[in-house]
Amino acid sequence: MNTPPPLITMMSQLIASPSISSSQASWDQSNKKVIELLENWLSSLGFSCEVMAIPNRPNNVNLIATIGQGEGGLVLSGHTDTVPYDQDRWQSDPFRLEERDNKLYGLGSCDMKGFFAVVIDTLRDMDLTQLKEPLIILATADEESSMSGARALVSQQKIKARYAVIGEPTLLKPIYAHKGIMMERIQIKGQSGHSSNPSLGNNAMDAMHMVMSELMTFRQQLKKKYRDANFVIEYPTMNFGCIHGGDSANRICGKCELDFDLRALPGMSNQSLIEEIQAILPKIEEITGTTIEMRSLFEDIPSFLTSTDSDILKTCEALTQQTGDSVAFCTEGPFLNQLGIETLILGPGSIDQAHQPNEFMALDQIKPMQHILRGLVHRYCLQTVYKTQPNTNSSSINKHHEQTKIDPFNNIDEEDRA
Repeated sequence: MNTPPPLITMMSQLIASPSISSSQASWDQSNKKVIELLENWLSSLGFSCEVMAIPNRPNNVNLIATIGQGEGGLVLSGHTDTVPYDQDRWQSDPFRLEERDNKLYGLGSCDMKGFFAVVIDTLRDMDLTQLKEPLIILATADEESSMSGARALVSQQKIKARYAVIGEPTLLKPIYAHKGIMMERIQIKGQSGHSSNPSLGNNAMDAMHMVMSELMTFRQQLKKKYRDANFVIEYPTMNFGCIHGGDSANRICGKCELDFDLRALPGMSNQSLIEEIQAILPKIEEITGTTIEMRSLFEDIPSFLTSTDSDILKTCEALTQQTGDSVAFCTEGPFLNQLGIETLILGPGSIDQAHQPNEFMALDQIKPMQHILRGLVHRYCLQTVYKTQPNTNSSSINKHHEQTKIDPFNNIDEEDRA
């Protein structure tokens, strides 16, 4: 079995393997070619690879690559899918890696196929025969749409480890928290009729006006009740993103739909918020004589929080010389936390380039990321980090475990200390 090719070649091959995930069937693609590349490269480094099927997604799979033994250790995680793209807005082929102006351009370069190439290129130069705890490379499917890959890991309890880093683009800044998100649709059915006589129908658009007024009141209540100064937008947000109703100015509107999102702070329950909104609707139905239904556009994503006392955050702050922070975008972090794994988000590239035409990873992000990766592997896989056994119960996530005090830079080359 051949050893992995150079880093740029790996990135080129990963980007040249389309793996778009989307709720629209016309865009949605398999990620199996990406998984096959990663499986081949990691196997050549001595990893034992499991390709994990995902329920109801026959064309998409996860990869769990493990080297070393034990119940602790480290997970380096990323997703293999990308978002769709606007062909006419790219200056180059989205599926061909192109270097210009000290940047590597391509769909998935920073979000986040490039992370896998950086990880594998780093590991090839490390002695992985002396691991005291396991190292797991996790590659998931469908993060950009349903997060079915991460959800399957939780439902099947597939991974046991103590710590994890998800390499989403954060400009190498440790991220320990983000908001959750739910996307909902409210559909109102009234009765159409001739606009000259309002009594001939029930106007669904009028009813939607009442619904939106109640939701705006609810939004203000959330803003007053919940605050978290760790976030730039320190309160829960609700956005009315899309509305459709009626078909002609001279007809009573018989149907109206509203799509909105709600982003909750850590500690808030998505399900409780849904129930509170649903409780508003029956009274409006009674007043307007309409039928109102609410459904989720996709399964909600919980908020993410890893304790600021966690060892993984303190270690990454030391390695990056940056203080941990929160972000607005969602990740697979809450699902790994549900597996009892203390998880941090940290990776090369900027989220500002993700989901954009001409996505890129700056070349100056690569060596610092490799320094961080070497430090993490040394600390969590080559040294005995803790005395207590890891607890995979999700309630233990934010508890401070008894740990030995080990310099995360111990045994790291002088070049990496700089």
